Amino acid sequence: MNSLFFMFCDTEQRDALQNVVSRNVAEKANDQLWRTVMHSVRSVLVLVSILVLPGIVAAQGMDTPRIDQALGRPGQKLSDVYKVGFPRTDLHVSVHGLAIKPGLALGSWAAFTGTDNQAMVMGDLVLLEDELNPVMEKLRSAGFEISAVHNHLIEETPHVVYMHYMGHGPAAQLAASLKAALAVSKTPLDKPAAAAVEATPPAWVKAVEDSVGRKGTFKGGVLSYGVPRGEPVTMDGMTVAPAAGVAEAINFQAADAGNVATTGDFVLTAEEVNPVIAELQAHRILVTALHSHMLTEQPRLFFMHFWAVGSPESLGGGIAAALKRVSTK
Repeated sequence: MNSLFFMFCDTEQRDALQNVVSRNVAEKANDQLWRTVMHSVRSVLVLVSILVLPGIVAAQGMDTPRIDQALGRPGQKLSDVYKVGFPRTDLHVSVHGLAIKPGLALGSWAAFTGTDNQAMVMGDLVLLEDELNPVMEKLRSAGFEISAVHNHLIEETPHVVYMHYMGHGPAAQLAASLKAALAVSKTPLDKPAAAAVEATPPAWVKAVEDSVGRKGTFKGGVLSYGVPRGEPVTMDGMTVAPAAGVAEAINFQAADAGNVATTGDFVLTAEEVNPVIAELQAHRILVTALHSHMLTEQPRLFFMHFWAVGSPESLGGGIAAALKRVSTK
């Protein structure tokens, strides 16, 4: 609209035309502002996708079917841990004539955490003496670290040893290496049969639970507890989940004459060790081992193994008394 055109317009016409021009200018300005805002939003979304999506993918964890395929058996998801068990059902171990069920003290296991490409596995293998070094050599050749070798029981026949290990790398590769190491032992590696439906727990289970003051898990004739510690446990700056072997592990099975047997391990800081020993001894529960399972954990932890045969009430009460001396959740 040029100035010559405005000269031939009266005041009312000029005002109307000026309003039209103003509206056009405002609409163009708003349109430009909208395009600028949308461009900024698109830029932010691109940046967010670059920064956040990798974290989302990592948080999705591991492709557990690949672990199952490599190990030849399924595991169980426990929070951020994928745990696979290898019970030594081939062994016939007894303590003073009492046959030990695999779930009581003869369970090898592996706990996987992390992602497909950056995983960590740690666990405990139950081995005969002549299996120990061949399995260790296989694990070491695959880059695994060995963190402990020791007993958990005493006076058992045949004698068994327990080897703790850790590995880092792609999850499926770790699983394949672990299976190759187990293959040089007599550990059963075939896919286990489907678990039988548990019958109604026997009366001793409730008697133990009432005495301990906690509900456990009854499976395969064994009542099990996994009691998390009160404070987080870290290793190399990463939190170790309770299911990866840093919970108080307590197991019971039936014995003779209405008694039960108990074994497991208390996970303790230095100041908790002797108070727990005092409670166990006061309740006639034997301490069978005191040692470490890991190398660089914080806080420093000590694992105390124990054994006793007695009434459900007396042993459950002893375990409850010992747990009160430990920082647990």
